[in-house]
Amino acid sequence: MPKTTLTPTEYQQITQKEKGVLVDVRTPEEFKNGHLKKAKNSDFRGGKFDKEYDSWDRSKTYYLYCASGNRSGEALRLMQEAGFANVYNLGAYKDLKASRLKTTKEMNIK
Repeated sequence: MPKTTLTPTEYQQITQKEKGVLVDVRTPEEFKNGHLKKAKNSDFRGGKFDKEYDSWDRSKTYYLYCASGNRSGEALRLMQEAGFANVYNLGAYKDLKASRLKTTKEMNIK
């Protein structure tokens, strides 16, 4: 079984060679409070993820993360069961942010 969990350092190294799709599986509220640059949001608990991932390109590489690593781990398992071969769990957003990966915070303009 290939390695499916990456540390922030491993992620930075692997993405220099192997680009992929960065997916934040947290809630839209968590996503708005800050996320990795270029990440797309697909809410695992809110049902959005279940509707979306099956239509994604199975030949691409996906990097998943959430608040603690639990939701992204469950999402990884579902994607593997659906035939995705290149899926990695990056774990917790706070650890990724602490490793100085580029993050962004959306402004709530009313």
